[in-house]
Amino acid sequence: MPAEGLRDTLRTARRLVVKVGSALVTNNGAGLDTAAIADWGRQIAALRAEGREIVMVSSGAIAAGMQRLGWTTRPNETHSLQAAAAVGQMGLAQVYEGAFSQYGLRTAQILLTHADLADRLRYLNARSTLATLLQLGVVPIINENDTVVTDEIKFGDNDTLGALVANLIEADALLILTDQKGVYTADPRKDPTATLISSARAEDTSLEAMAGGAGSGISRGGMITKIRAAQRAARSGAHTIIASGRETDAVLRVAAGEALGTLLHASSTPLAARKQWLADHLQMAGALILDDGAIRALRGGASLLPIGVTQVEGEFERGAVIACRDSQGAEVARGLVNYSGSEARRIARRPSAEIEALLGYVDEPELIHRDNLVIR
Repeated sequence: MPAEGLRDTLRTARRLVVKVGSALVTNNGAGLDTAAIADWGRQIAALRAEGREIVMVSSGAIAAGMQRLGWTTRPNETHSLQAAAAVGQMGLAQVYEGAFSQYGLRTAQILLTHADLADRLRYLNARSTLATLLQLGVVPIINENDTVVTDEIKFGDNDTLGALVANLIEADALLILTDQKGVYTADPRKDPTATLISSARAEDTSLEAMAGGAGSGISRGGMITKIRAAQRAARSGAHTIIASGRETDAVLRVAAGEALGTLLHASSTPLAARKQWLADHLQMAGALILDDGAIRALRGGASLLPIGVTQVEGEFERGAVIACRDSQGAEVARGLVNYSGSEARRIARRPSAEIEALLGYVDEPELIHRDNLVIR
């Protein structure tokens, strides 16, 4: 599809992740920019009125903490960064809550580490929480949990976090707002002949050679992290737009399909890419034996409900990839299961309405949601 057509798809994109960097959130380190944050709230409220679902990934906790503590240079020590984040996160959440409430938006603070998304159980928990918040009309404000991260678990930059969140919620697009107009053929701060790239394939490896370094002493990332984030988001089919957050109505204009910034487009749809990931698993953690009615329902596009399961094989945890088989043992589907093996045995052959009575709680009415399932 031509770039113009891909831009047009943004007009109907239902779910968007908007990532804003530290330089924008803190006005280049001067302190939290309440006017800018309020303006994002205005734009997001307009998109919410159109029925869109928006998740924000916001940097700024460390930068805000540095400002509150009177630090002019970003420290290198992990404990100092964690302390700054702890101080700054309080102000960051307060400003978002106050600014967005002016436009009738409710917000929720979510702090994540890489370990939260690497672990299957916590991955599903985070996914379910975000899905519920979006259904309730709440705008999640996500940041890396800088108060506890170490070198082993930190995302390293919120561009990467934005891409992981886009994958997590199966977003249609990731919008990265920065202090640059987009991706250039060379670093425009060093090469006056550099030109803005309007669009390119996210998987184009030549883009990394064009990217410059970090944009400021306030932020950790740079254009290279944004390009790599776009490559990561493309794995689940999400397009990425890198644009200047200082442009008037940048969020609304991108969502309207305007040729703003750089579009790094994915080559597959979110659902196709996600299901390909499931299909590529070589080892299953267990299996569910299904009756003929459940198999017909799955092939018709339905989710797998516990009432259609006749037998549970193996011991597995919630979030494991398991096989769905017919009575003869042939695999008919596979997917991410919402309940552990022991729990699945207790609710098998029972209607979803009885899950809470049987287990004492209910996570999801389905054993495997159709979005997390691929037919073989």
